[in-house]
Amino acid sequence: MSSLRTTFTVSFAAVAAAVTVLVGFLSYDAAARLVRVDQQTVFAEVVQDLRDQVREHPFHTDDFTSSGPHRQGPLDDIIRPSRTDVQVLGPDGSVVDEGVSPLPVDGHDRTVAGGAAAGALAEHKDVDVGGDRYRVATVSLGGGRGAVQVAQQFSDTEDLLRELQQRTVLLVGAVVTAAGLFGWWLARRITRRLVRLAGAAEDVARTGRLGIQVPVTGHDEVARLGRSFDRMLGRLAQSEEDQRRLVQDAGHELRTPLTSLRTNISMLRRIDELPPDAREELVADLALESRELTDLVNELVALAAGQSDTEPVRRLDLAELAEDVAVVARRRTGRDVTVRVSGDTVVEGRPSALQRAVSNLVENAAKFDRGGTAPIEVVVTGPTARPPSPDSPSGPPVTTGSVDRLEPVRVEVSDRGPGIGDDDLARVFDRFYRTADARSLPGSGLGLSIVREVSAAHGGSPFAHPREGGGTVIGFTVEGTRPIG
Repeated sequence: MSSLRTTFTVSFAAVAAAVTVLVGFLSYDAAARLVRVDQQTVFAEVVQDLRDQVREHPFHTDDFTSSGPHRQGPLDDIIRPSRTDVQVLGPDGSVVDEGVSPLPVDGHDRTVAGGAAAGALAEHKDVDVGGDRYRVATVSLGGGRGAVQVAQQFSDTEDLLRELQQRTVLLVGAVVTAAGLFGWWLARRITRRLVRLAGAAEDVARTGRLGIQVPVTGHDEVARLGRSFDRMLGRLAQSEEDQRRLVQDAGHELRTPLTSLRTNISMLRRIDELPPDAREELVADLALESRELTDLVNELVALAAGQSDTEPVRRLDLAELAEDVAVVARRRTGRDVTVRVSGDTVVEGRPSALQRAVSNLVENAAKFDRGGTAPIEVVVTGPTARPPSPDSPSGPPVTTGSVDRLEPVRVEVSDRGPGIGDDDLARVFDRFYRTADARSLPGSGLGLSIVREVSAAHGGSPFAHPREGGGTVIGFTVEGTRPIG
């Protein structure tokens, strides 16, 4: 037993040391890489923005000096990022306005300053200024009007990373020492029952069955470890089930675009026989479906990881988006899809996410109304414009700019399917939930859960209720926006 204790202690310390060293090295390397890349990215964006500005507007050196007329304009955009300094050069390369730290000017910089092309660039990736290291970029104002030097100090970042490296080494050493002492203490207490616990782990590894009962006795650390291991197996079993269901969900969501892609690809065999208009339409369809497939895969990954969409928010018209969805749905399903619009339907949102939500509703309606001939109805409703006052000039009513509101915009899709029971209405937007009538259909309930998450991310909520005359009305709301003007 003493040999086992020694072996356990040495092994525990060795494994802990290896893992700690690896994690410490990878953590430092990842942190250093992220910091350096972030600094370089910020600097590159600042320089590119400056080049774009001087190409679009005929700036002069006074516009970039600290006392110039545009102190809150282009200069403010440049110095806003951290550790960014600006120095202004005249047409002959002389310094018109020094930065916080005077930057060196060489022949290449003077050539750029006197150049005629706006946005011409001279870069220096490692410049020593007063013992500090800088990145420097000189951007021509064009027309022989001088240039602007933008500098970013990175020596302090390297100093910070060196200090982080030293602390990481000390921490790794402390952890390794503590691991050895703890392993020696732990070996004396757990070796007898640890063998049984190891046997259970070996059974799981050998059989792959996560439902094996872990032997747990007592109330000490080994017992806690056994109970934790038992709970871990339960979580792994649940994770395995969730993974299986996610694969089913992915298959459900990916089936439609993949089928459309396969159909269009089969048409490529006869592309030489098609007229020019049909060729262009086929290529356009392939590009559209590939983009949709990419967006859908990204959504599934984001949904599985529990992450919010990073797509930028922009101003868009939900009515136009619904029309685009209707065009695609008509081609996919062969069904007539009508879109009715009322009120102001302009919102601020993520176009791809909202398009996926509307598309899921339309596809859901088509799925539950298989064989139907009546059109699938999409209704987009927004706040209506205020009536003009008696003193206002005559003319057509203006919606955008005349509605002072944050009222929601409503999107709903009506189908003539079998309908949804009252007990199921409250749960149709739950992830993986399927009604009894839907269990024989493809999929496992991810489509409407995406609708719920997209709506919630846009300040709204989903809804579902029976449709008069049979069927169901399912939709969601999106928070409205204050109009421009």
